Amino acid sequence: MTRRAVLGMAAAGLAGVMLAPGIRLVEVARAADGGKPSAGANPKVRWGMLIDTTKCASGCTDCVDACRTENGLAQPKHSTDARWIRKIEIKEVKTGRQASVPVMCQHCAEPPCVDVCPTGASFKRADGIVLVDRHSCIGCRYCMMACPYKARSFVHEPLHDQKPDVPRGKGCVESCTLCVHRLDRGEKNTACAEACTKAGHGAIVFGDLNDPASDIARRVREVQTRQLRADLRLDPGVRYQGL
Repeated sequence: MTRRAVLGMAAAGLAGVMLAPGIRLVEVARAADGGKPSAGANPKVRWGMLIDTTKCASGCTDCVDACRTENGLAQPKHSTDARWIRKIEIKEVKTGRQASVPVMCQHCAEPPCVDVCPTGASFKRADGIVLVDRHSCIGCRYCMMACPYKARSFVHEPLHDQKPDVPRGKGCVESCTLCVHRLDRGEKNTACAEACTKAGHGAIVFGDLNDPASDIARRVREVQTRQLRADLRLDPGVRYQGL
């Protein structure tokens, strides 16, 4: 029996245990297993992102700054502070070629963070977006250890002046949400992709990977792209061009 099945059975037995107003353990477990689609999540959609590293300039932080502004993230003071998207400089050993690569939660089809979460706080929506339910997150940080992309951070201090659409909380793990609050109100782009386009870089394309007519699906068909750590077979929703 899988760990998830065991947790599901335990959740069913504790259906009356309230984790927070309106949140029950069994409901969280169902959400983690995809048995109860989240509000606004369309199972026919797979939201994803294509990042063209040949257009991503070293030293440019437009996407990072846009993410912080959109989600109410303060400028990081320590390495453990919230960094929902970060820039990494890489170098090809054989050729010496360098590239600047934005890295965030990869929104995997098979997310290891969901598999190790003991409460179901880490879950994947029907449209492929991987999220953390802050009401049921107990701060164990197993998901942080399981993530091969180091894409999650932990909130150590009390938070103030939060954005109403982006609830956060002390003692919780968090990461990139693909601007899910935007998508659920009908918008079609993330803050980072929008900022990159407005700045004239055009390095980030966001859209529905399942829609063959979408710009991102067309480009994935026409150009060579890669997934980070494809050897792990997690099927990330974020693809990279030029690596």
